[in-house]
Amino acid sequence: MENELDMVEGCRAGKDTARKELYTLYSKQMLALCYRYIGDIDAAHDVLHDGFIKIFTHFSFRGESSLGTWVAKVMVTQAIDYLRKQKRITQFVIQEDEVPDVVDEDSVAENGDRLSEELLMGFVAELPDGCRTVFNLYVFEEKSHKEIAELLHIKEHSSTSQLFRAKCLLAKRIKEYTENERK
Repeated sequence: MENELDMVEGCRAGKDTARKELYTLYSKQMLALCYRYIGDIDAAHDVLHDGFIKIFTHFSFRGESSLGTWVAKVMVTQAIDYLRKQKRITQFVIQEDEVPDVVDEDSVAENGDRLSEELLMGFVAELPDGCRTVFNLYVFEEKSHKEIAELLHIKEHSSTSQLFRAKCLLAKRIKEYTENERK
């Protein structure tokens, strides 16, 4: 295809060459996005597959954002739907004893800067489903707690609690990793 517009028109017309180009262009990036939400690579592949089927069967891109942004939005929605169907994001209320101790944020930030993106994304993938979902929506999708609450059908306070818990768990994991690396 010559340009993005040709690819979009080809996808609208159901042309397999345009679909293949769209898939080739975005599949790796979208797999990483799905993995960030799901935390399991096999399930992330399934969500990616289902997301592209949805895109190809209901190609509703209207050009209100970039094509990549639109594809990412479809994948985020697909990932959240998957988590809902698996009943993995129903437990958003956390108990006080489930909140990890807060570690020194300055040392974590300093140590975190030295870690690879792949390793950090692995730590994000290890987060409990609710924490990981809220963390992704807040940090990567730049959603407000109000928007997250509406999207996930939870209370706004639950969103803030889950983000706090996610940050604490990530900080603890980074600290543990960097301490083990020094040994």
